[in-house]
Amino acid sequence: LKNDNAQGEYYLTDIVALAVAEGLPVRTAQPEGEWEVLGVNSKVQLAELERQHQRNIADQLLVAGVRLADPARLDIRGELTHGRDVSIDVGCVFEGRVDLADAVEVGPYCVLKNVKVGAGTRIAAFCHFEDAVIGPDGVLGPYARLRPGTELGPEVHIGNFVEVKKSVIGAQSKANHLAYIGDAEIGQRVNVGAGTITCNYDGANKFKTIIEDDVFIGSDTQLVAPVTVGRGATLGAGTTLTKDAPPDALTVSRAKQVTLAGWQRPQKVKK
Repeated sequence: LKNDNAQGEYYLTDIVALAVAEGLPVRTAQPEGEWEVLGVNSKVQLAELERQHQRNIADQLLVAGVRLADPARLDIRGELTHGRDVSIDVGCVFEGRVDLADAVEVGPYCVLKNVKVGAGTRIAAFCHFEDAVIGPDGVLGPYARLRPGTELGPEVHIGNFVEVKKSVIGAQSKANHLAYIGDAEIGQRVNVGAGTITCNYDGANKFKTIIEDDVFIGSDTQLVAPVTVGRGATLGAGTTLTKDAPPDALTVSRAKQVTLAGWQRPQKVKK
């Protein structure tokens, strides 16, 4: 197509002449809506047609039984499949292939790319998930991030400001706030305390952390991979784990608490 005309626009009707000139068959087709054959000659017109396209997708979802808080505030940039009783709040973006099973709830302003979500899972606001598989009856967010390679089992909780990358987390395990889980294999019924970090990178290579079933990890704990935490173990708050923790035992590594009586804070020097 060329735009060498008085208006400097591209005319879709020119396709007919081009097809005939090349000996191609020309047939008619009736569009469902006038907007489907409108020309685009500016970014404004492109944006208008994109909104119409998105609204058309939203209407199809509504007809199929999906609850949309506002059909005008939804972006499907790929393929979205869904089960029954799915609910999507405002401002959500779905990219690639996204599958929402029965009774999934997606809160406002979430971004899901190539994600599979199990039945009954609730996703709170401002979550970003990419290339992840989420089991049924999970509770995620707000502000949770799942990076590529994440697999969550049933009833897993991933809370606010928790980032998970290339990790498998077993059923009923929880990381409710402020944690980084990378290159890890976590069993069932594990509690990951606030501020926990799997130290998986030494500046050159990545290493794996293994946390077995029924482990309790206290707050502000660093697990320097490669390291394994045995089944039923407890890690005390503030622990920096550099060696394997045995099962069914308490492991603590932190400096002894010291109190300095009569200590005074430094005073500002007057100028």
